[in-house]
Amino acid sequence: MSFIQDFKAFALKGNVVDMAVGVIIGGAFGKIVTSVVNNIIMPPIGVVTGGVDFTELKVTLKEAVVEGETVVSEAVTLNYGQFIQDVVDFLIIAFCIFLMIKGIAKLSRKKEEAPAEPAPEPEPSAEEKLLTEIRDLLKNK
Repeated sequence: MSFIQDFKAFALKGNVVDMAVGVIIGGAFGKIVTSVVNNIIMPPIGVVTGGVDFTELKVTLKEAVVEGETVVSEAVTLNYGQFIQDVVDFLIIAFCIFLMIKGIAKLSRKKEEAPAEPAPEPEPSAEEKLLTEIRDLLKNK
């Protein structure tokens, strides 16, 4: 029974739940970035490079073997175009994370840099006031 209680305590800790939320949001953010790259960034790059679709770029290492209409073995290819696509996705995600961390650090610095109001001078005690008066009287003599 303690194993189940230990697992329950672990699974319901705040950090684990926060991490799970982060992973889910990260997955959704990855889909958004992939869509931006595939549908907005790569088409103009394809036009500039002569209509090349990067995801279709590949080097064939071994041709497919076909007998009649039956494919005996598939072609073996290096899909470097998909790699280029994934690198662009990664760079966009890394840049977005960099901007977020930089913004958070800037906000943290502003909080730390906010000058605290200096503490007011404490009021001298009655004894200190009396000693000050005595000192001033002795100076005048």
